[in-house]
Amino acid sequence: MIARVAYVAALMLVAVGYSGSFAQSRSASDALLGRWDLVVQRGTQTAPSWLEVERSGTATLVGQFVGSGGSARPISRIEFADGTFRFAIPPQWDSNPRDITFEGRLEGDRISGSMTMGDGETVTWSGTRAPSLRRAGPRAWADPVTLFDGKSVEGWQPIGRGDSQWSAVGGILQNAKSGANLVTSRKFDDFKLHLEFRVPKGANSGVYLRGRYELQVDDAAGLEPSSHHLGGLYGFIAPSENVARAAGEWQSMDVTLVGRMLTYAINGTTVICNREIPGITGGALDSAEADPGPLLLQGDHGPVEYRNIVITPAKSPR
Repeated sequence: MIARVAYVAALMLVAVGYSGSFAQSRSASDALLGRWDLVVQRGTQTAPSWLEVERSGTATLVGQFVGSGGSARPISRIEFADGTFRFAIPPQWDSNPRDITFEGRLEGDRISGSMTMGDGETVTWSGTRAPSLRRAGPRAWADPVTLFDGKSVEGWQPIGRGDSQWSAVGGILQNAKSGANLVTSRKFDDFKLHLEFRVPKGANSGVYLRGRYELQVDDAAGLEPSSHHLGGLYGFIAPSENVARAAGEWQSMDVTLVGRMLTYAINGTTVICNREIPGITGGALDSAEADPGPLLLQGDHGPVEYRNIVITPAKSPR
């Protein structure tokens, strides 16, 4: 019976124009499937990026791409032949209306190539396979660590473009206006996190786990659940429901991050339950996903306030 099914399937492939070269092409392109952590080189500057390649149906390669900013962008088709692959994506927040084009070469567990921006600038990039980050078993937890003492920004440092607008005011970590982001001096692997935040009307911020995965923080009361609003992992995972309070009210965030697995509650309601984070989000500090990273608070979008920031790290495995 199995042989007959295979025979009928082969006849169907021939009928629609496929030949033996299809099997060879598919076998070769299988090596490109999966997730890739990229580093983009622009002059002396580097920026993180991310690529996922999947198969749609029997032949077509499709995927997702994350650049240094914005969110995950779908790739409708990836062409692959003789170890070389190409694809294009339309602009997202880019000011130039032309597509961004990519060309890369697969060599073992590494890929490299070039990317031509809409304005014609060409930059180079390289990538390695993203780690699975699967854990062998449940984590044990160390003692909680208070990351903000309510009196100073000790243990934090500004990063990115713009002057720091962060200060400690009456037990609140306050960003007065658009300026630098703020990161912890300490880095963390797996952890539990509790913090409280308050955003004014129309405000936008974010909390980056390990400096790579953004949990969106914005004025989202009354909006449809979305990965681009409060409760979402930016561009990847939408919350199950929107439980945002009105702008100007204090709200709470509780997170458990183990490997890539995320559980996330807003105001006491779990809105993401043990979901896998595919890869870095736009604005990540780097794409070294296997490494510990800091907690980053986004300050470059405008005013926001945080307080009661407590992290519980996982104990190191013995």
